[in-house]
Amino acid sequence: MTPAPLVIHDEIDSTNAEARRLAEAGETGPRWIVARRQTAGRGRRGRKWDTEQGNLAATLLITTPKSAAEAAQATFVAALAVADLLDVFVSPALVTIKWPNDVLLGGVKASGILVESGAHANGDLWLAVGIGVNLAHAPQGTERGAAAVADSLRADLTYVPPIEAAAEILAETFAVWWGRWQTLGFEPVLDAWTSRLTGLNGPCVARLDNETLEGVAEGVEPDGALRLRLADGSVRLISAGDVFFGSASKIVTA
Repeated sequence: MTPAPLVIHDEIDSTNAEARRLAEAGETGPRWIVARRQTAGRGRRGRKWDTEQGNLAATLLITTPKSAAEAAQATFVAALAVADLLDVFVSPALVTIKWPNDVLLGGVKASGILVESGAHANGDLWLAVGIGVNLAHAPQGTERGAAAVADSLRADLTYVPPIEAAAEILAETFAVWWGRWQTLGFEPVLDAWTSRLTGLNGPCVARLDNETLEGVAEGVEPDGALRLRLADGSVRLISAGDVFFGSASKIVTA
């Protein structure tokens, strides 16, 4: 896949919202929508996502003939693309992924990913692959803390990348992983994603819509679902939810 072109806005409500508007107006992409500032950025589960000046907010609008279940694998592609972006500016040893798609620096969240979708008029599925990366600033007051690239720059770098440069690299790394997914299937994507995963084989708490589960994270299924072994020995497969690695006593309630 050739990297999709970038459209950069000085200010916008939400790059994901703009992608939705374009898709519903008939646009198919691929195109990246990048904002220097978002006034109504969103994270997973309806949370607000702050985009401070110097941080990256970008959404790829793209269409696919895949089913909604298959298209959900795009979140793994996005996490790998962000990890590869961070590798350019910090020591790769610091870059890990927390299930399902938070990219961490030194164990602290530096990026969030939100994939939304809908039926396109052409019969395909449109995807809005939203990505926020803390380049220059780490937001304050988050439940589990936040990290920024600026605080972990390689010794040979003196400043964080400008938004335009980071967006171009992200477009390139995403195109690489999207191309592998399209031509080779999900398995090599899952293998690469798993190699960066942190927190497996240790205590884990999963907050779902209607319950909170505690157990040991034993690994992931071929579709990326998390295997959580509960205290009674049973196994639950977690496909969506907020997951925290470590004992429940260390988890701060928002």
